[in-house]
Amino acid sequence: MLEVRGIQKAYGRAKILGSVSFAANPGDCIGIAGGNGSGKTTLLSVLAGALKADGGSVRFDGKEALGHPEVFAAGAAYVPQENPLIEELTVRDNFRLWYRGGSGPVKKAMASGAAAMLGVEKMAGKQVRQLSGGMKKRLSIACALSNQAPVLILDEPGAALDLECKADIRAYLRQYLKEGGIVILTSHDMEDLRLCTQLFILKDGALDPVDPGIAEEDLIARF
Repeated sequence: MLEVRGIQKAYGRAKILGSVSFAANPGDCIGIAGGNGSGKTTLLSVLAGALKADGGSVRFDGKEALGHPEVFAAGAAYVPQENPLIEELTVRDNFRLWYRGGSGPVKKAMASGAAAMLGVEKMAGKQVRQLSGGMKKRLSIACALSNQAPVLILDEPGAALDLECKADIRAYLRQYLKEGGIVILTSHDMEDLRLCTQLFILKDGALDPVDPGIAEEDLIARF
């Protein structure tokens, strides 16, 4: 279970997150929608442990993560919108570089779990710069989940991808949720948001819950 309570974040006098709270159980998909600059990426960065919050609590299965980076490392897998991969290296070498599975054999990890489902082993010898945007996204997700984290955090998972790649990634997310994972995502794509069991609009530093089945025009009107 993931419990987020009273998360606050400001940059100088600019308050980005006022008091953000929600909870998620295994199999839940949490969607965060909102206008540009509303703080979505800031919130995801805090939940992944990549950015320090000014206050509040983030608990993975009852364990406090704020101030405890090892809890974030075990509990969350984070895929930012910007590609974190090293273009000159091969897929295999990037996977080794970002591998989070401890001392386990990397080759075995590439042939199982998320990496296998996302087709990483099939492109192992290619340089990352030779890959399409969709294949890079698959590799980024596989690297992030190499420690089999129970919470997957995605910032705009379908950004700049073609329809086939978007569909493949959504299919993987459905499987991850079915197996008891928790997904937290931000997106401007309604097909991504349709995966969500809980949907929120982030506005003025707070989360406003909305029906996951809300029409696109009604969602946008509330930004």
